[in-house]
Amino acid sequence: MIPNNTTVEGASHVTPIPISEKFKLGAENAFDPFVYVFVGITAGLAEVDGAESSFGRSGGAYAKRYAVAFADNTINGMMTSSVFPSLLKQDPRYFQLGEGSTPHRIGYAASRILITRSDGGHRQFNLSEVGGNVAAAGIAEAYYPPEDRTAIDIVERWAMNVMWDTLSNELKEFWPDIRRRIRKQ
Repeated sequence: MIPNNTTVEGASHVTPIPISEKFKLGAENAFDPFVYVFVGITAGLAEVDGAESSFGRSGGAYAKRYAVAFADNTINGMMTSSVFPSLLKQDPRYFQLGEGSTPHRIGYAASRILITRSDGGHRQFNLSEVGGNVAAAGIAEAYYPPEDRTAIDIVERWAMNVMWDTLSNELKEFWPDIRRRIRKQ
């Protein structure tokens, strides 16, 4: 049910993907049916915790929060999976470790926020993730209400993007194991 378009499981030799494939992955992640549910949940959570209070609490306010959350998710995904990886020649896919202790794998998955592969297969700083999320948070200034356009708001949006991407990496690392257990039963 959860999109897993950018995960590479158990590959020993991986060929680089062309720019067109990077944009295809970004679009698949942005418009997967699960995303609409995820965006609905995050828009609802924003109302519950009082965030986005400038939108209010009516049904129309929820629709505005949903639109903003959808834009945030789409722009973030395209920046980190398509635009920045294409410009920086980095591979946007998550390469599952798939073995080792659970704490080791948790640490590995979290570290992929800062470490990625170049198109040539070398480890390097994940500027696509860090910079793509900064760009997405900055672009959001164009459609957030003026009272939600402070430097603190930009940093909070960036931090939330990084948090969601880190959690996504954890799911990508362990989902194949969960899927195999479900199929055995």
